[in-house]
This record gives sequence, structure tokens and C-alpha cells, in this order.
Amino acid sequence: MRAVLDAAFGQAEERDIVDGLRADGAVTLALVAEAAGEVVGSILFSPVTVADAASGLAGLGPMAVAPERQRQGIGGGLIEAGLAALRDRGFDGVVVLGHAEYYPRFGFRPASRNGLRCVYPVPNEVFMARALRPDGLDGYHGLVRYHPAFGGATA
Repeated sequence: MRAVLDAAFGQAEERDIVDGLRADGAVTLALVAEAAGEVVGSILFSPVTVADAASGLAGLGPMAVAPERQRQGIGGGLIEAGLAALRDRGFDGVVVLGHAEYYPRFGFRPASRNGLRCVYPVPNEVFMARALRPDGLDGYHGLVRYHPAFGGATA
């Protein structure tokens, strides 16, 4: 999984995030995609807080697919499998900080529509949320914080 993260992102930051989450026992769900016994993709979900309280939401990321295996549906399969697993575990929804052109195909919409704000100073359209059950995002409003392994803003 580490090699896929490094190859997909071209830097160690995402690998370091995964290592930090694992070291703190803060991995909600981790999945890998394999082809011919080789890991070609990975996705991780971790807990997030909303308005400084524990929540029934999970944060998606990092997700990576080996560069030579991209655009083959591997990432989409990982996302769909992860969302289904989290729904089965009783989670209310998922937030993601990612490409505004990619994640809407999986039902993600700007989180601000539900009164959720990202702790990081990012454009509104790249911080998205998706309910995992009807009205799953109802009652969640305020600042969303990721685990400290993600670094960056703490406001």
C-alpha cells in the first residue's frame, strides 16, 4: 500500500498520514485492490469530529491507485465498497476533501449545503459530504476536523 501511495502522489505526505492514523489506532476502514497478487489501489477512512464532538461521520482519504492502473474503475470500486461497508457499520455519512469533478459521481456534494465547514482553508467545492442513509447528514453542522495525522490547520 505504501508503494501505491508514493507512486500515486509522488510524495511521502499521504504515506505519513496513513502511518500516523495507524499508529494512533484511528483507522475506521482500510481497503486495498489487488491484481495478480499485487496491491494496485488503496482507500482509507478515519474518524472526524463535527463542532468538536465525536460524530457518526468518517473522512475518506487518502485514496490512491497505481498510476499505470488509473482510469480502470479501481478507485471507484474502492469508494463504492468503502461506502457500503461504512453504511453496514451504521455510519451516517462521509466527508471528503478532493477533486470537485470526481467525487460527485459517487453522490458527494459540497458539505456547506449541510452546514458543514472544513477546518482547512479550501474552496467550498472541494470539501464534500455524502449521507449513507436517508437524512444521514441531518443534525451535523459546524466545523469538521480530521485526525491530527493530517496536520495543517487546527482552528
